Amino acid sequence: MRLNKKNDRASQQKNKNMKNLSMIAAVGENLELGYQNQLLCHLPIDLKHFKEITSGHTVLMGDNTWFSLPKKPLPNRRNIVITLDDVAFPDCETVHSIEDALDLVREKDEEAFVMGGATMYRLFLPYADKLYLTRIVSSFTADVFFPAIKEEEWSLVENEFVPKDEKNMYDLYFQTLIRK
Repeated sequence: MRLNKKNDRASQQKNKNMKNLSMIAAVGENLELGYQNQLLCHLPIDLKHFKEITSGHTVLMGDNTWFSLPKKPLPNRRNIVITLDDVAFPDCETVHSIEDALDLVREKDEEAFVMGGATMYRLFLPYADKLYLTRIVSSFTADVFFPAIKEEEWSLVENEFVPKDEKNMYDLYFQTLIRK
């Protein structure tokens, strides 16, 4: 069994670390992502942060994330939806596997962002080289979670505290982590 784990790790190591693949997410204190296909809470400052970072770039998402968007496709971004269903999504590119999605962004994009949902984060994490996390200083009821991050694999390079205000009801941190 140990040999298989080493081989799996070696295989993942060989294929991962796409220098242009990042993930972006807002999470609660227990890595909560959302509940009933909705965000944990409404934080205008985080939505602005998301827009600033992803505008002009490619965003990759699962079909549940696509359905949860209030405006589709996200403007000023190349939208790619990953789905197992035999369907195409309007005004975006549709793929049916992680490999097909990686092929679309490999070396073609300066930076591409996985933006959800939980399954996409779990599947793409071995390939990501950078994480943009909004850490909300609260815990939430959730039915989807961001995958656990192994601290020994990541370096925190940015950690900006943003206090709550009249429009944003929670303290938060904008964090950037890069793979070691």
